[in-house]
Order: sequence, then structure tokens, then C-alpha cells
Amino acid sequence: MVSAWLVRAAVAAPAPLLPDLNNRLRPADSTPWTILFVLTLITLLPAILMAMTPLVRLLVVFHFLRQALGTQTAPSNATLMGLALMMSWFLMAPVLNQVDQQAVEPYRAGQITGLDAIQRGAQPVKHFLLKYAREKDLAVFTAAGQIPRPNTPDDLPMRVVVPAYMLSELKAGFAIGAVLFLPFLLIDMVTAAITTSIGMFQLPPVVVSTPLKILLFVMVDGWNLLANSLIRSF
Repeated sequence: MVSAWLVRAAVAAPAPLLPDLNNRLRPADSTPWTILFVLTLITLLPAILMAMTPLVRLLVVFHFLRQALGTQTAPSNATLMGLALMMSWFLMAPVLNQVDQQAVEPYRAGQITGLDAIQRGAQPVKHFLLKYAREKDLAVFTAAGQIPRPNTPDDLPMRVVVPAYMLSELKAGFAIGAVLFLPFLLIDMVTAAITTSIGMFQLPPVVVSTPLKILLFVMVDGWNLLANSLIRSF
């Protein structure tokens, strides 16, 4: 009896009181999906930063610089990470602006769905990654994934572009770090030769060379030169 009464009440209910499912499923009223997407993005944010930004190259170079100077904990890891993040944000600002114009704003306006927004937003990021990914690295993952030879690099999927970009960034970071290491290595060799020739065997050469390297780095305004070179490398 109760079930029959509920059915008759639902049928007799006026049309405006019935839920409009079509309106609720429109992109403009997709708040739950937006929250889910944002929470997922926050979870994957560290991996995205390492895989799709210049952060890898910057951190590798900063690590080589600290090793070359002989300062094990100065600057601290937090300081270098903060500097690398701010520089990555600066370098990625044009790409983020394109993503906002092509994907985020149309999605907020309800003009496209969430899937379309992801596909549109991935295009500027892919173009940035392909700009610095080497053909050799792209070929490695294309062959490993048994993907047919594409007509243009834009036809490659992100699962090929992202790891190829990371390999290219690691190679570039090690190359810059090696060049950065050479002047400080020369100071270490000269200091060791001098201290050994005058019989200072009880005083480690690194005790003498470390202040000299720091003084030289400060005199030439090394942080400014390094930041300028890294930005110009992109």
C-alpha cells in the first residue's frame, strides 16, 4: 500500500518539482567532478612537477654546484628546492597561461566538458616537453612501446613524451653541472699541489680550497650568473 501511494504521488507531482537531470549533468554544474579532479591533481602534483617542468634540470645543477663548492649543507635542501620551484614557476608561466586560456576558462564557462579540458590543456604542455626532448630519447620509448612511427612529434602520446623529456633534462643537467664543476676542481688541484709542495700534510687541502672557492663564487656574483644561464638554457 505504501509503495503504491509513493508511485501515485510521484506520478502526480508537478513537472517543475521533478529533478532536471540534464541540467545537473551540465559542465557548469559539475562541482563534484571538479573537486575530484583537484584532489587527484594535488596528489599527483610532486610527480607532475618533477616530470613536466624544468625542476629536474635545476635541482641537478644546484646539487653539482653545492658539491663543487664543498659545502655539504649550505644552501640547505629546502632553500635549493624553493629556488628551483620559483624558477620553474617563472619558466612555466607562459605554458600555464596557455592552459588557462585554452582549457580552464572554457571549462569554467561550461563550454566544454572535463575530458575536453584535459585534452586541450595537455597540448601546450606537450609542445613545451617536445621542445626540449631529444629525438634519441623519444625514439627509445617509441620503440619500447611498439608505437608506429609518427608523422610529426605532436602525434606521440604523453607516455612517450614525458619520460623522454625527463631523460633529456637529466642529460642537460649533468652537462651543465660538469662544466660548472671544472673551475672549482682546478682550484682544488692547485691548492692540493701548493699545500703538498710546502709540506702541509697535516692540513687537508679541502680546508684551504673551500673558502677560496666560496670567495671566488661570491666575487663573480655566481648566483646571478648561474640563474641567468639556466633561464637562457630554456
